[in-house]
Amino acid sequence: MITYPIAKINLGLNVVERRPDGYHNLETVFFPVPLTDVLKVRRCGNTGSLGVWEFGSSGIQEYGNASVQDNLVAKAYRLLKEEFGGRLPAVDVQLFKAIPSQAGMGGGSSDAASMLMLLNREFGLGLNTQELIERAKMLGADCPFFILGCPAYAEGIGERLKPVKLSLSGWHLCVVRPNIGVPTRDAFALIKPQRPAKNCLDVVHQPIETWRDDLKNDFEQSVFTLHPAIGELKERLYTMGATYAAMSGSGSALFGLFDHEVKTEKHFPDMFTFTTKL
Repeated sequence: MITYPIAKINLGLNVVERRPDGYHNLETVFFPVPLTDVLKVRRCGNTGSLGVWEFGSSGIQEYGNASVQDNLVAKAYRLLKEEFGGRLPAVDVQLFKAIPSQAGMGGGSSDAASMLMLLNREFGLGLNTQELIERAKMLGADCPFFILGCPAYAEGIGERLKPVKLSLSGWHLCVVRPNIGVPTRDAFALIKPQRPAKNCLDVVHQPIETWRDDLKNDFEQSVFTLHPAIGELKERLYTMGATYAAMSGSGSALFGLFDHEVKTEKHFPDMFTFTTKL
């Protein structure tokens, strides 16, 4: 059994208010990106302490040293195992990472959502899309989006979703992730919640040529203050001819939308880059 968890970018992200529980309410438009991890799962006969016989991760280097117990894929398995018991057998899980971590591209959340969907499908658990979304909410704010997998407007902490009819067909996407990880708590450190002059959902329906002035990511101010080099990369994307450039999520990845093909090697040496025509 194999599946390919996708990445995402945020087309605008506004932190609109601080909640009584300490979290923040957001407004953003999630857009899926065809950069994928690889998740392989097979039934096995042995059971470990987590009910997972073996878990292995390879691919690009991860930031931090999260234990297997803390990995969102393992958490997704345990969540369903607690609910369905013997209907869910022990499994061998292998995860190949191509989506960079601490990048604002949702790699871990996508892996977890894909694990939920794969286990539900392959072992006949019978959960519908809304039921999967409810369980995804327990794993992380971004996880429900990856159950949908289509452009979506998100509110709350990112878990309240509404699909959006939005096509970027024909545009060239360039993603660059500097060798700097930005933990979410650091990105929130200097945030001052406020409602934007224009809601990002309205802006994304405007011509892309207007996005530079009207579409904002509120995390940029705090992250660029902490890491000026990340802000410089955004300006470099515009110098290269991007029609729109922004940081994705809480960073540190940035992306540019171009009306022409771009080559990244000479502009971003020794950094992670991904380019595709949408």
